[in-house]
Amino acid sequence: MASATYLSNPVLTINAVDLTDMCTAATLTNLVEALEDTAFGTTSRTYTAGLANNEVTLTMYASFAATETYATLQPLIGTKTIVELTPTSGGESATNPKFVLTNCYLESLPIINASLGELSTYDITFMGGVLTIDTTP
Repeated sequence: MASATYLSNPVLTINAVDLTDMCTAATLTNLVEALEDTAFGTTSRTYTAGLANNEVTLTMYASFAATETYATLQPLIGTKTIVELTPTSGGESATNPKFVLTNCYLESLPIINASLGELSTYDITFMGGVLTIDTTP
């Protein structure tokens, strides 16, 4: 049985704009590419750490209002920015760290993803960047 869990209610900031109320899903992946360093004479493959290749994928509600998703994200296409995610709305701490992805790249932005009778959402992915973890209150 899990000894510590939390109700998913993250806080999301992109390029210093709070988009928490426009996001329905967030997945932050900390990935370090594996480089094979297997040498002759070994019987199993071995690996060493390569470059970090972090990414964050977000499901966002589509909105064309000022300071909402389109107005915030459209100017970021093809640029580097900062994405900040905190698991819950409380202050930063060891049990609620703020994850900051700096210099991450937004390659594309779906503009319209509509279905009859549904709220319009789209998935976006910020690629690369340096991941830091802030636990200071």
